[in-house]
Amino acid sequence: MKQNTSKLSIIMFSILFFLPFSARTQTQQAAIDKQVKAFLDSHRYDWHDMNIPYVDGRLLFDIIVKHGYKQALEIGTSTGHSTIWIAWAMSKTGGKVTTIEIDKGRYLEALANIKAAGLSNFVEAHLADAHKLVKELEGPFDFVFSDADKSWYIQYFKDVEPKLIVGGCFTAHNVRRSGMWSRGATGAYLKYVESLKNFTTTVDERGGGVAISYKQGTK
Repeated sequence: MKQNTSKLSIIMFSILFFLPFSARTQTQQAAIDKQVKAFLDSHRYDWHDMNIPYVDGRLLFDIIVKHGYKQALEIGTSTGHSTIWIAWAMSKTGGKVTTIEIDKGRYLEALANIKAAGLSNFVEAHLADAHKLVKELEGPFDFVFSDADKSWYIQYFKDVEPKLIVGGCFTAHNVRRSGMWSRGATGAYLKYVESLKNFTTTVDERGGGVAISYKQGTK
């Protein structure tokens, strides 16, 4: 009887110990969600300077949360709109986004915006040349968003692909099947990724155009 009582005490202690933690975590997430939503809503029409539209941010967020991605890489921070959407998703999956921006002015503005949105703990921001740093980053990554110089899209993909896990997703902005973005560098990029047998690629054209490529296996 004493043994059963002891076991019951241990179980009750465990419940009492972990329940407050769970409740506290939910409360913290609710606070993050509230702050991010307020920030995004108040700045919804303020994003310029090479930032993505709202609908594309939501798309990136939904992909990450759906698949539970935790190790994100963003190539091209600009002033932080896409970074905020990715970091918000990371707050829900328990992950972090590494983001790279070469322009100091945009980089500093992005840091301020990320802080105002309450997401600094989910972002590792680099002021650097992505041409060099992407090659040096060890990974692995399970989600990538490319939105830097379009002429380097194929090279960014080649540099990151070995570090992208099977089941991971590589997304690229300003990619469309028709119109201006279907030609030139982004058109060449789309043709390239669609030729890869170990990736499946679709294009979402509701906003600025996002190519979404899932890695199905190794080459």
